[in-house]
Amino acid sequence: MSIAETNTSPLPEDTAFVQFWNEVLAPKFIRFKHVLVDGLTQHSEAVFPSLPVHPGDRVLDVGCGFGDTAIKLAKIVGAGGEVVGVDCCDAFLDYARKDIAAKGISNITLMRGDAEIALPNDEFDFVFARFGTMFFANPVAGLRNMRKALRPGGRMVHIVWRNRADNPWLSMAKDIVLEFLPAPGDDALTCGPGPFSMANEDTVRAMMKAAGYDNIELQRVDAPVLVGHNVQDAIDFQLAIGPAGEVFREAGAEAEAKREQIEAALAKAINQQKIAADGIVMDSSSWVISATNPIQ
Repeated sequence: MSIAETNTSPLPEDTAFVQFWNEVLAPKFIRFKHVLVDGLTQHSEAVFPSLPVHPGDRVLDVGCGFGDTAIKLAKIVGAGGEVVGVDCCDAFLDYARKDIAAKGISNITLMRGDAEIALPNDEFDFVFARFGTMFFANPVAGLRNMRKALRPGGRMVHIVWRNRADNPWLSMAKDIVLEFLPAPGDDALTCGPGPFSMANEDTVRAMMKAAGYDNIELQRVDAPVLVGHNVQDAIDFQLAIGPAGEVFREAGAEAEAKREQIEAALAKAINQQKIAADGIVMDSSSWVISATNPIQ
């Protein structure tokens, strides 16, 4: 059975958001893994050398996805440490298990769960999340659960996208698609608040304080991201995932009827972007947000 065919039938406790990730988004994310994982490596590489993780630590990776960050963390904590990766998508976890087994890594445990509902309590020295917390439907609840997973004095880091203007790799395509299609309605099926829900520094600080954290810090990271190996790959990615993909998906038959026009407009814009050895790159900007669990 291929990863895309893995059974993703919802468990009774699954929220509508979790069901949507499993049933609709997971196959799209798998198809564009080369963008969503490999294309974002410069953000990870800018952050990982300075993460407060040490040999022997016990680490929780929230929204571990395909397992690439869990593998990086496992190498840092070494044989004396452990990484627990949690994700709500069955197909992502299946992919991660296979990759971890192929690499012969023995200090990673994977669990299926929803960070907004429950996480293990008081067990970890460090909690990490890369580009996942922005999709929390109830961000304070999710962030609070991440804090409760920490031992007193433990630290967390999560990475989120900054504002639309500094992330044309996500915003440009949506602006173009909206020239042809209506914006999604209030009843649209969605993955959650979206990639820019934690873009505002004051909003993020308020969320983190409400979730009970101390020593909240935000660091800006600017890095190019790969958006496709070629123009058609980049167009396909934009129409499948992210803000433009949501507009296109919700428009249904109208979107398909206008696909040729939309793809031509996207191709014109994408052809004006930078060309690197492995494909087309665009500018992006993220916040690296760190904080501590208070010592009681």
